[in-house]
Amino acid sequence: MTIQKSTFLGIPSSPTLLPEGEGSKFGEGQGEGIINNRPADVFRMKRLALCLPLGICLLAGCASMAPKYSQPAAPVAESWPGAPVDQTATTPPAEKPLAQVAWQEFFVDGQLRKLISLALENNRDLRVATLNIERSRALYQIRGADLWPKVDGSAGANWQRLPEDFSGTGQAKNVDQYTVGLGVSAYELDLFGRVRSLKEQALAQYLATEQAQRSVQISLVAQVAGGYLALASDRERLQLAQETLASQEASYRITKSRFEAGVANALTLSQAQTSVEAARVDIVRYTALVAQDENGLSLVVGSPVPAELLPPLLADTLTAIEEVTPGLPSEVLLKRPDIRQAENLLQGVNANIGAARAAFFPRITLVSSVGFGSSELSGLFSSGALAWSFAPRITLPIFDGGSTAANLKVAEVDRDIALAQYEKAIQIAFREVADGLAQRSAITNQMTAQQALVAATSESLRLSQARFDQGVDSYLGVLDSQRSLYTAQQNLITYRLARLTNLVTLYKVLGGGSL
Repeated sequence: MTIQKSTFLGIPSSPTLLPEGEGSKFGEGQGEGIINNRPADVFRMKRLALCLPLGICLLAGCASMAPKYSQPAAPVAESWPGAPVDQTATTPPAEKPLAQVAWQEFFVDGQLRKLISLALENNRDLRVATLNIERSRALYQIRGADLWPKVDGSAGANWQRLPEDFSGTGQAKNVDQYTVGLGVSAYELDLFGRVRSLKEQALAQYLATEQAQRSVQISLVAQVAGGYLALASDRERLQLAQETLASQEASYRITKSRFEAGVANALTLSQAQTSVEAARVDIVRYTALVAQDENGLSLVVGSPVPAELLPPLLADTLTAIEEVTPGLPSEVLLKRPDIRQAENLLQGVNANIGAARAAFFPRITLVSSVGFGSSELSGLFSSGALAWSFAPRITLPIFDGGSTAANLKVAEVDRDIALAQYEKAIQIAFREVADGLAQRSAITNQMTAQQALVAATSESLRLSQARFDQGVDSYLGVLDSQRSLYTAQQNLITYRLARLTNLVTLYKVLGGGSL
């Protein structure tokens, strides 16, 4: 075996070992071989070629040039607007933070639970979010693998004919080469933490996708519940319109009989017919809304909704949802998955600064291999066929036109952008909860007042009908009372839906079930 050396720009390159008997102008025959003459040195170099990268990799990666991360302060108030200080200091002992309440505990209606379970199995948005987690996990594993040497096995054969000028013997000859071996290719010693910073960035991205999936799940649960309640309210509106139509048709028949008997005039008959046609218009409108609600619910669920899971009337679902307690703002900030996601992204860009800083320092790459080579396949594993190589390489950036410094500036600006986005996510969360709490108090008062209005208009209709039957007032008073009662009943359904929807919204914005 012959050692072939060359230089590049005055720097000696790594030696290339040729199998014995393949002499050249650099050396011929076995006299130049080192395998048979000094076997102890060869095997020591073999151990060095294999063990040195493994030993150094244990010491590499200890340093990280990323800035030390600390959780930014929340740019919001310490209590919800309008909440007494003594009520926000602690959470009632009998209740736990909403983030610890599973959706099965919050939504107590059996049909709604089954519908949510069906959506969690079939919804495509949630499926995509779950697959994104798998993708980020694989990317993290790729970055983690860069911290360790990659050992490859190889085997090859080469047949060639050398002309007279290249053979070294003055005669053309055929050369056969067979090789087999193991090697470490392009392993970077992470002395300045570049690879480790990239791994930390990949880990932060992976954790961010997990939080994104949880956020999608909470939103999906709230969306299914909202669609369920909207369908229940429209079905109740449709039933109310149908009942009103039946009542108006009965009144129209009575009025028509009076008109034919000469007791009622044509105006009264026309007014009664107007009420009938108005009720029919509402039936058509609410029938279309019910169909649209069912289609929307099927889209969110991800499959056709079974008939047995369709909601009853809204009045029958008023107890389908538990009440909630807001707790402290800090609980929302710690438990909401979208805020956790924003913080994970902030941690990722912070780690990327370490990789950008490490690019200013030398990069050390190791390449080593050990194996066997021979001109004959039968002699491939003979004692004289051993070959090895060890080729460390150091790359030091000298001039790059400012790209390295610009990359660091980009990483730092990305960190500032992520910080602003994180703080904005906290502010948005705070406002969503504050708006929900303010709306809850207003809706409760409005619904109570609307219930009193329904009772008052119902009594007004009874009195107007009695006065008309006695001939004291015209039918116009009855018509006005009917319209007022119908409008009041429809508005009561609206406020009931708003109250239940508000509870669902609070469950979502308070980070319900995010643990």
